Amino acid sequence: MKTGWIAALAVTAALCAPCAAEAQTGGFLRAEGTRIVDETGEPVILRGMGLGGWVLQEGYMLQLGALGQQHVIRARIADLIGEEKTEGFYAAWRANHTTKADIDAMGRWGFNSVRLPMHYDRLTLPVDQEPVAGRDTWKEEGFAEIDALLAWVKANGMYLILDLHAAPGGQGSDLAILDRDPSKPSLWDSAENRRKTVALWRRLAERYADEPAIGAYDLINEPNWDFETPGGGHGCEETTNAPLRSLMREITTAIREVDPRHMIVIEGNCWGNNYRGVTPLWDDNTVISFHKYWNATDRASIADILRLRDETDAPVWLGESGENSNTWFTQTIALVEGEGIGWAFWPLKKIGFNQPLEIAPNPGWPRLVAYLTGKGPRPSAQEAQETLMRLATHDIRFENNFEHRDVIDAMLRQPHSDAAVPFVAHRVGAAGVTLRAADYDLGRSGVTWKDVYDADTDGPGERIPWWNTGRTWRNDGVDIGLDGGEPVVVEFETGEWLRYTVTAQAAGDRRVTVVGAGGRVSVSLNGGAAAAVDLPTDDGWREGRAVDLPFMAGTNTLILKAEDCGACRVKEIQVGG
Repeated sequence: MKTGWIAALAVTAALCAPCAAEAQTGGFLRAEGTRIVDETGEPVILRGMGLGGWVLQEGYMLQLGALGQQHVIRARIADLIGEEKTEGFYAAWRANHTTKADIDAMGRWGFNSVRLPMHYDRLTLPVDQEPVAGRDTWKEEGFAEIDALLAWVKANGMYLILDLHAAPGGQGSDLAILDRDPSKPSLWDSAENRRKTVALWRRLAERYADEPAIGAYDLINEPNWDFETPGGGHGCEETTNAPLRSLMREITTAIREVDPRHMIVIEGNCWGNNYRGVTPLWDDNTVISFHKYWNATDRASIADILRLRDETDAPVWLGESGENSNTWFTQTIALVEGEGIGWAFWPLKKIGFNQPLEIAPNPGWPRLVAYLTGKGPRPSAQEAQETLMRLATHDIRFENNFEHRDVIDAMLRQPHSDAAVPFVAHRVGAAGVTLRAADYDLGRSGVTWKDVYDADTDGPGERIPWWNTGRTWRNDGVDIGLDGGEPVVVEFETGEWLRYTVTAQAAGDRRVTVVGAGGRVSVSLNGGAAAAVDLPTDDGWREGRAVDLPFMAGTNTLILKAEDCGACRVKEIQVGG
């Protein structure tokens, strides 16, 4: 398996050679017309990931979506194990969730930037906890965390974008993304919260004013607030957005008092997409960010932001996107890069299957989740403590994460290439070889696989259906489940197909056997005629009728297709010696 992935990485690296060149930070980034350029004037396409879940947990990333905000999750944990041990859990979480190994991996894969979602409470006290009203207490530990991340980013020749993801009081009605407590004044309800926000950005700008590896300051993540016009609480119908514009201008002024060089990133209302009243721009080194989730991947889907780019003569940046399938990732990235627009997808890791790194929680975690979400018994404090610390000291660390090679390939290689790359090095000699059905080649839909449903464009909400109904192993449209811990293809429907690259040591006829159940499939080799294989319709795994296929020495392409299947299951393809 590793050999096959090394080959895939070699292709990715070759195709992304320009990306790597851009990643060797060419000094301060700046806005020049509608492009982001480095100090030499060369255009830079930012390709990055957001570090969601590190210093700001959202419930869904932990299978705790029902709880929502980090402070709610924290309170539930403290009720179980006490405040002191809860603080120990969060300290361990911050120390292990994102380390240099994570950033080194991003650099190896071909990313050139990192977006850090900051929680203000790691850097300063909430206004209602300040010993002296109107004065700011600064938390050096939080700034040191940023310093460490910056050092890792610089070691990989990348850029770091600072993103205020949770502003004092909270900047919207979507509570989980900004850890807002609705019983307290929001950012918009409190002049003191806004003053502290301005002061925090000035403090950050003072600290990093001379640091070219800081790519930009992303002022306020996803404002979503109704100021004057009812819009479901999220500012989507606002026409003036005057308080948002005013605060971002005030922040910019404070930054420019100490830092004249760094790019400013602004985000509109309605989760970064409603810019009515926000423009005209007030600073000539500004990038306009937009966020894109669960919608179409055609040019019409970004027509409004392209029009805004033309009207303002300023660069735009897809500052957050993701949480979809590989097909959607590839199509979206190809779309925006085709317009000269960079991107930062979300997140680098979580408990879940559709991002570069997947956290596999320990066996105690489902039981703890059941209790925390009101669906199971209360565990003992000792059991909860052990589960939490195993998660925070082991499960979340890079070396224990599952690396989704298919997701990385879909983001960095496939937007620029329709070539197929082996997912596994399938080599057949005298002893034969067994191909796991789930180990089909890496590549785009229609190139290495075909499925009836391969992306979600239906908007926010529960994912029904999922593109991969098993939500494991890979993030394509192919439906994959686990059988005894091993990945198998399930719900293989009529017309769907999978491609495998097989390298034969010598030419000759070889017997091919499909192990599966549920209907009729076919196998074909090197574009030749398809040979039908009837799979048993009973439960369990059975061998279908074997067929003989003429392999050539060297590279061969094997296609497995569902010919008459409501929901066939395929475990493996056996190629004789």
